Amino acid sequence: MRVLFASLASVGHTYPLIPLALAALDAGHEVHFAAGDAVHGPLATHGLKPFRPADSFYEIYAEDLEPELARLKPDLVVHEWGLPGAAVAAHRAGIPGIWHGFGRLFPAGIGLELPTGHTGAPGKAHLDICPPSLQDKDFIATETRVELRPVPYSPPAVWTPPSSRPLVYLTLGTAFGTADLLTTAIAGLAKLDAHVLVALGRVRPEELGALPHNVTAEPWVPQADLLPHVDVVVHHGGSGTTLGALAVGAPQLVLPQGADQFANADALVASGAALRLLADKVSAETVADHVARLLPRGEPDHRDAARAVAREIARMPSPDEVAHHLPEYAERG
Repeated sequence: MRVLFASLASVGHTYPLIPLALAALDAGHEVHFAAGDAVHGPLATHGLKPFRPADSFYEIYAEDLEPELARLKPDLVVHEWGLPGAAVAAHRAGIPGIWHGFGRLFPAGIGLELPTGHTGAPGKAHLDICPPSLQDKDFIATETRVELRPVPYSPPAVWTPPSSRPLVYLTLGTAFGTADLLTTAIAGLAKLDAHVLVALGRVRPEELGALPHNVTAEPWVPQADLLPHVDVVVHHGGSGTTLGALAVGAPQLVLPQGADQFANADALVASGAALRLLADKVSAETVADHVARLLPRGEPDHRDAARAVAREIARMPSPDEVAHHLPEYAERG
C-alpha cells in the first residue's frame, strides 16, 4: 500500500507524525511525506521520501497537493490537523484520508482551522495522540477517534545526563522563547539543588550572559532521548513537550505564551500533573517556588498524577499496532 503523510513544515507539526510513518514503513508500506523543505532532513534520514508540493514552504494548500496526488496515486493520505488543504485535496481526488492530531484539540482563534467536516472533507476519523483524560470532551463526544500512543521523536543523538542531581529541563520551544523569559526562569531554577538543562530554541547563547554553575544551555537537545531522565519539565505548553513529559511521568511547570498553550496548561493543571504561571505571575521567585514543589523532595501529588497519565498513555495502541490497521482505513474510502 502507498501512504502519503502531509504536515506543516515545523517540528511541532511534523515530528508527531514520524512514529506512525516509520511504523508504516516497517509494515512494508511505501511511504511518502509532503512538507516544506525545513523538515526534510529527518524525514529523508529515515527513508520517508519527503518532497515539497508546488511552491509550498510551510502550509500546503489543496491546489498544491492535487498534482502530487495524481502523480503518486496513494491509497491513503494521513494529513495532520494543521493541513485542512490536504484533507480537501484527498477528498476531491476520491482518495481515503485520515486526520492525525498533534495533541489536545486546539481551541478556535489561534490561527489554525479546526479539523472538522466544514473543511470540505467530511466524515474523516482522527488518529488521536492525546490521552483521553486530557482530550477536549466535546471532541471525544462528537468525532470518530482512533487512539494512537504519542511517541516522542527527535533526530538521533548521543546524550548523557549531566549530573547525578535532579534534572530540570527548561524549553520554550522554537517559536515562542525570548531571552527575557529564559533569563528569569534560569535565575529561579539556579537556586534549586538541581541541574538545569536549557534548550535555547531561537534565543542566542550570548543573549543570556554568564550562566550559573548548575545551568547548561544548548541550542538544541535530543528531547526524546532526554525526557526519560528528567525530574521536572518547565516549558511553554506546546503539545509535543506536554505529551513527551506526560509519557515519562514527569511533572510540569507551564509558562504559556500563545497558540494552544493556554488550553494545554488548563488541561494539565486540571489533571494534577502540572502547575502553571501566567505572564503577570512569572518571576525568578515564583518559578523557583513552583518547581521546588514538583521536584522529588517536594509535593508528591503532582508526580503521582503525572505517573497516572503516563500509565494511561502506555495503554494506548502503539504506532506499530495502528500501522497494522492502516489498510482498513484505505478500504473504507
